[in-house]
Amino acid sequence: MANTPQAKKRIRRNERRKVINGNRVSRIRTFVKKVEAAIASGDKTVAAEALKAAQPEMQRGVSKGVLHKNTVARKFSRLTKAVAALG
Repeated sequence: MANTPQAKKRIRRNERRKVINGNRVSRIRTFVKKVEAAIASGDKTVAAEALKAAQPEMQRGVSKGVLHKNTVARKFSRLTKAVAALG
């Protein structure tokens, strides 16, 4: 258990950040799912719009430190490729 005031404070702060970071990751997943759903439906314009909306959210996740930059780069690359492959 935490013995110092600072350690106790870190525990409180970590609990608050856990909620915020969890919400952020969940939001990003939702955006990615919208892109994947549009790709599955075969509608290129809707998929492109969804991808355009998802990209800033994914980058924000990197800048806030909840996702690794290479993970986001890989996911965005794959989604872009899938959208471009739509006819």
